Amino acid sequence: MSEIEAIGGVVEGAMTSRAVEPAHGESAEGHTHESACLNCGTPLVGRHCHECGQAAHVHKTVGAFFHDLLHGVFHFEGKIWRTIPALTLRPGKMTREYIDGRRASYVSPIALFLFCVFLMFAVVSKVGPTFNDATDVNVNGERIQGIKANQQEIARLESERARLVREGKPTAKIDEEIDDRKSAIELAEMLTDPLRENAQDAEKTPATKEKQRVYSDVPTINEALKKASGNPQLAIYKLQSNAYKFAWLLIPISVPFLWLLFPFSRRFGLYDHTVFVTYSLAFMMLLTSVMTVTSLLSMSVAALGMIFIPPVHIYKHVRYTYGLGRFGASWRTLAILTYAAVAMVSFFMAIIAIGLE
Repeated sequence: MSEIEAIGGVVEGAMTSRAVEPAHGESAEGHTHESACLNCGTPLVGRHCHECGQAAHVHKTVGAFFHDLLHGVFHFEGKIWRTIPALTLRPGKMTREYIDGRRASYVSPIALFLFCVFLMFAVVSKVGPTFNDATDVNVNGERIQGIKANQQEIARLESERARLVREGKPTAKIDEEIDDRKSAIELAEMLTDPLRENAQDAEKTPATKEKQRVYSDVPTINEALKKASGNPQLAIYKLQSNAYKFAWLLIPISVPFLWLLFPFSRRFGLYDHTVFVTYSLAFMMLLTSVMTVTSLLSMSVAALGMIFIPPVHIYKHVRYTYGLGRFGASWRTLAILTYAAVAMVSFFMAIIAIGLE
């Protein structure tokens, strides 16, 4: 994906969120000075129509058009700069306030979710692994491009090692570098071909493998995954290009499970769970974007972030949203993490199935 496509993805997400998130607080000064709403004809009192909510004055200049675009992308009416810190540092308090009706300071859950979806896929597509022979791998903090590049470097290092052996010099350092690069190749191969057969299966005939290999009990998914195993690079390309279109499915998939964590509660309904799930998913996508960029500087820091931040955030989120004690929040956090792993695997399998039909 080019820089323009990546930026376009962010702009598209922001514009979509802008469409969902109602505008407010615009200046009363405008380029038109009508006395009745141009949308519904209601006499105007103040800066907005009290009947339909449209702004009282319409700005009809190219400058105003691009101002609205930039305002929509970067400003979100100013609420984005309050919402993201609150969602990061005190998610439960923010979610509870939104549910209870104190919403003016925060971006709505679905608006933030849409923006984070487009942002994540724009970032991952631009700076994440490309899943081809030019896949970047990390060796001791250094990014090396391509499986073939590593193989060529291993050949050079082995030649150098042979020279050191002939001269009677130590080879421990060069042996370590060779091992690191072999590990990097294994990592790149795993990324480019996650559905590859194991060594034992590779010795079987194609007919035997086709007959014995079963990926799923669901016929449609099983057939799609068979195709994916035959062309994994195409499968991952389809996954990258289609996942963002169906990311919204994670909300209805997750809400029923969260309801099961509060089966006898009359205080918390499906609406509460939907707001919680949507904000939580938005944060995880935002975290993925940040950690993807961080991986360019330090893969270890990014990996640690993706391992330790989600459970801490979920714990704080569920505890303070639902007013739970430490024990209640702890076991629900473990349950949510377990379900999230199953849901994500199922989601990606379904996306691969849809993409290869």
